[in-house]
Amino acid sequence: MLVLTRKTDQAINIGDDIRLKIIEIGNGFVKIGIKAPKDLPIYREELYEKLKQFNVEAAKQDVDKLKDFLEIKKD
Repeated sequence: MLVLTRKTDQAINIGDDIRLKIIEIGNGFVKIGIKAPKDLPIYREELYEKLKQFNVEAAKQDVDKLKDFLEIKKD
């Protein structure tokens, strides 16, 4: 992991398309602005982990139940 020290209003560029700017620092938090292409999904880590878990659970669903559901929806 690369660790960098930045002050308020300083930025970090990732490639040509992504820029992270430190907006505010204080009382145990850092506010970060992100400029990136609109088609690039950006998630807070805790939401990303939850989304991954939902996807894992969805992939475990019984295929027969899915087939039954799809047949019901055809009617």
